[in-house]
Amino acid sequence: MMYTAQYSSPVGQLTLASDGKGLTGLWLEGQKYFGDTLPEDAAPGDVLVLRQARQWLERYFAGDRPDLREFPLRPAGSPFRQAVWEILKQIPYGQVTTYGAIAREAATKLGRDSMSSQAVGGAVGHNPLSILIPCHRVVGTGGSLTGYAGGIDKKIFLLSHEGVDVGRFSLPKHRQKARR
Repeated sequence: MMYTAQYSSPVGQLTLASDGKGLTGLWLEGQKYFGDTLPEDAAPGDVLVLRQARQWLERYFAGDRPDLREFPLRPAGSPFRQAVWEILKQIPYGQVTTYGAIAREAATKLGRDSMSSQAVGGAVGHNPLSILIPCHRVVGTGGSLTGYAGGIDKKIFLLSHEGVDVGRFSLPKHRQKARR
């Protein structure tokens, strides 16, 4: 059985999901791939891990730096996606890395000579545990705030919340045109 809960956050309504053993999903309202791994028969529930996740989020949005190891994360995905998500979990609070750097690290971990940044971008974009697995901490090699399934405005909020100077980054070209 899959259980869900809602959490009202500064970036909007969040949907959390659990299989009863670990957290399997955390999606921002309107996020691309929202509920991708959530079965249709999922039902609201009050299981321990959902309470722990809400408490973690309370502390995170209050400015604390809660530890991801406080409760089990169980995102569903291919071995490649799992490897990328493990790399994302190592990005320190308040810091960023690039898709290219993740591609190089993933290639090394998987015993390959190289890895496509686009393939990494696909895995990052399908991260079912937004905020917890910090895909918002990934930027383009040229310093573009590209590629956040929850929306660039939410990425900017999360990075700023963590103390990152977002003024040093640029908006994706399609966003710059839309702002004119």
